[in-house]
Amino acid sequence: MKALKNMEAIFTVAVAIACGASYASYASFTRPQAAETGNAAQANAIPVVVVSAKRLTEQEKKISLIEERQALLGNTTASAL
Repeated sequence: MKALKNMEAIFTVAVAIACGASYASYASFTRPQAAETGNAAQANAIPVVVVSAKRLTEQEKKISLIEERQALLGNTTASAL
């Protein structure tokens, strides 16, 4: 009986150590290190895409759609508007 109580204590201590080590390793991975990432502001910067083009008019959109459909169908001889 005494051996079972000792094994229970050993198991409890081993689980406590494993949980503590797991928590410590997780905390070190989630915190970015300033020396590794350089500037923290640059690491968290969101990329921005700027599109500088004029909008198509309604007629140009229709022509573009017609040309796209013709290209998909393989009908290159049909005339566009």
